[in-house]
Amino acid sequence: MVRKMLQNVKSWWGYWKKKNNLIVKLGIGLVLLGICFRMLYSRSSGFEDVSEDPFIIRDNAESSAHTVFSNAPDETYDVPSKVATLPEERGGKCDIFDGNWIPNPAGPVYSNDTCNIIEKHQNCMTNGREDTGYLYWRWSPRDCELPQLDAERFLEIMRNKRWALIGDSISRNHVQSLLCILSKVEEAVLVYHDEGWKSRRWLFPSYNFTISVIWSPFLAEAAIYEDINGVSTHDVELHLDKLDMNWTALYQSLDYVIFSSGKWYVKSAIYYEHNKEVGCHKCTKRKLTELEYGFAYRKVLNKVFNHVIASNHKGVTFYRTSTPDHFENGTWSTGGTCKRTEPAKEGDFELSELNQVLHKIELEEFRKASAKASKKGVKLKLFDVTSLSLLRPDGHPGPYRFFQPFVKDRNAKVINDCLHWCLPGPIDSWNDLLMEMVVNG
Repeated sequence: MVRKMLQNVKSWWGYWKKKNNLIVKLGIGLVLLGICFRMLYSRSSGFEDVSEDPFIIRDNAESSAHTVFSNAPDETYDVPSKVATLPEERGGKCDIFDGNWIPNPAGPVYSNDTCNIIEKHQNCMTNGREDTGYLYWRWSPRDCELPQLDAERFLEIMRNKRWALIGDSISRNHVQSLLCILSKVEEAVLVYHDEGWKSRRWLFPSYNFTISVIWSPFLAEAAIYEDINGVSTHDVELHLDKLDMNWTALYQSLDYVIFSSGKWYVKSAIYYEHNKEVGCHKCTKRKLTELEYGFAYRKVLNKVFNHVIASNHKGVTFYRTSTPDHFENGTWSTGGTCKRTEPAKEGDFELSELNQVLHKIELEEFRKASAKASKKGVKLKLFDVTSLSLLRPDGHPGPYRFFQPFVKDRNAKVINDCLHWCLPGPIDSWNDLLMEMVVNG
């Protein structure tokens, strides 16, 4: 019987070999093609091992230490008007500022209950904001992983170091975000503040690590006559040829510095050089040459970068680009609001003319300075959060800049803050980006 079966098989094979040689060849070819494709795909989809680093933590879910208020959204929101390129096309480096906001079910690593240094104007949950969806997103670059900052490892590496964020109230907003994240490990101790509490310094005692915020909204010497709500009694007096000694006197002693400016340059101001009036911006009551805010901003930025380069500073200096506001149907002073509760989709928002001008000047002046800094061995880096911040109109305090603004009247008219960021909120992702730059350059 077995012999008969073998004869049948032999007969069958001879028949197909004779009659369907073409089909057999085609079948074998398809099999080989499939094997090659599988081998190629398995190589192209693999990721290089990421070395363990003391700054970062891999598991976001394990670091969450507060109650989840709502389900995370299931969409992603891309940065507009950017084209992703593969890491190997950038010399093996990923553009961490090109990406999208993706759902983050774990939510923020701190809350208004666990961090006691959140400024009241950014404490959105305490002030009565009821929606919480804006808390459940994180920034994700297109072509690489952006790990979450590991507070304990960061503090260990920053032992005996000094940081300073120098600029306006967005810098203060940012430093409080960083302090709240680090407070999971140790509470920072306030060791200094100026008379108006605008410049402050905190110490992490166990690490001898200090973080400062230095109030210098123009980065240049300026006399400002304005209250907390932005109401001015006199034009700003801005010296375009003199940098602010509040930061220049400390600069060399700092290991890491983050400069930023921009928005204050649109204010009415009288410009000085060599202690003489040279013009002004929107000073209708003075007979002076009208000069655009861009002229003044470019001139001061150039001077800031020249100072950084000439100083031969041995630490690391970042320049953070200006961040867009999201006022709709008005401005800060004309009833503008920001009522959105989720990230914007591509095309929903475009940079305002103001932000386009500021960003263009920042990029142009940085490029010129970067080339000079590189030749002198000065570590100068661009921290460009403009585009990614444009997609987060949901992250501002809005009317919840004030405590419980609608308790007495649901239709109460209050000033909306569509410039600063809720804490916790989108600005927390800046710290992940910042640490990636510190770690990997």
